[in-house]
Amino acid sequence: MATIVSSSSFFSVSLPGRLGNSRRCSVKPNPSPIFIRKFVAKIRASSTAFVETKPSEPSFVENEASTSKNVLACPICYKPLTWFGDSSLSIESAAGSSLQCNTCKKTYSGMGTHFDMTAASGSKDYGELMSPATEFFRMPFMSFIYERGWRQNFVWGGFPGPEKEFELMKGYVKPVLGGNIIDASCGSGLFSRIFAKSGLFSLVVALDYSENMLKQCYEFVQQEANFPKENFLLVRADISRLPFASSSIDAVHAGAAIHCWPSPSTGVAEISRVLRPGGVFVGTTYIFDGPFNLIPFSRLLRQNMMQISGSYTFLSEREIEDLCRACGLVDFKCTRNRGFVMFSATKPS
Repeated sequence: MATIVSSSSFFSVSLPGRLGNSRRCSVKPNPSPIFIRKFVAKIRASSTAFVETKPSEPSFVENEASTSKNVLACPICYKPLTWFGDSSLSIESAAGSSLQCNTCKKTYSGMGTHFDMTAASGSKDYGELMSPATEFFRMPFMSFIYERGWRQNFVWGGFPGPEKEFELMKGYVKPVLGGNIIDASCGSGLFSRIFAKSGLFSLVVALDYSENMLKQCYEFVQQEANFPKENFLLVRADISRLPFASSSIDAVHAGAAIHCWPSPSTGVAEISRVLRPGGVFVGTTYIFDGPFNLIPFSRLLRQNMMQISGSYTFLSEREIEDLCRACGLVDFKCTRNRGFVMFSATKPS
């Protein structure tokens, strides 16, 4: 059944410190019986909600948004999957459930807390190490401290904090509110949980490569009374091989993530593939330009850091915009605050 969530008003934003508008940037305010279900093409519905416009409370018209939840696909061939087990599409459905590809016949098993949707899932002898930056966040102690001190330190770089970042983000994703959203490189699910509790999305997928981060997210959800567990999934996947059907996702969020990806271009290209026409990609990262460009040999220094760490470290605003454009995304916008930047780009309609 397709459902549409109509929004009431858009939130104004107040960020700490001085927000500077840069080039092309703008500031906007129990076990279940066995079920078998095939993932099919997404359902799309449109709804418009007209709200009285006031200077202090900008309003918006909700545009066409996808309401299908059947978006998971095989990360090898991107073909539909058949679901065996609890088909309720909730955080609890990973326990005792599995997904099978109808084309390559590979099975992706629920791991109790999450679905393992990596290409190498289920392998017995093969093991794969990622870049040092990726492996660092797979360590158990990192999943434990991420929301117990690590993320809080981002304020020193200009990050305004999760609540204000969410308010700011809503300005970028307002055309697709009511649709589904992937929280890519979600870590311990800080923003995934905010998205679910907001009620603004029909489905929230918390996605990360780190098993320990996903387990920590599961623990946080279980500890929180009245958390909306329906339409909330935890998925382990590689950002360079997303387990979603092409043109099936309304919004992708990647908070403080792109600088940790081994290949930002491959990650953004995958995001572009899974976004439906009109879908929105929103990300945050540390920016590397402005006064940083005065550092002698700064570009060479960043390249050497990339080779050592295995991640691309920090990009400049021009590089982020150019990357989005090269991957087929348009209408680049961003908001900056010292070393912090929130940017968005859209899949052409």
